[in-house]
Amino acid sequence: MASLSLNSLKQVLRVMVDGPGFDRVLKKVEILSASPGKLVCEMKVAEEHTNRLGTLHGGLTATLVDVVSTTAIMYSERGAPGVSVDMNITYMNAAKIGEDVLITAQVLKEGRTLAFATVDLINKTTGKIIAQGRHTKHLGS
Repeated sequence: MASLSLNSLKQVLRVMVDGPGFDRVLKKVEILSASPGKLVCEMKVAEEHTNRLGTLHGGLTATLVDVVSTTAIMYSERGAPGVSVDMNITYMNAAKIGEDVLITAQVLKEGRTLAFATVDLINKTTGKIIAQGRHTKHLGS
């Protein structure tokens, strides 16, 4: 699937977020660049993305780690989305309404049945890391 163009990858994400399911919370995520096994996105934190303290909700952060890493895995050699086996997120700094967040997913390894990816959420202005996620997916046999 790595042979997809950047525009095709953007269309795949649009189909996901325009549907009736949970992924629609990601409507404001924009793909900036993609290369095999790597995806860079951006999102401006809006009120709908926040918790009661007005900062990026941890659940949305976990969703970003899940979806952006899965898309990076799909844009790699195997092109399979797989099924989540393990996901871990470390939260380090808050992101407030109006702040731009860069979300970078990198596939670390794709084996016969498992794929491993990491995702960094970075404040675009300050460069501070907001969160880092690790995601393991079963790709099937």
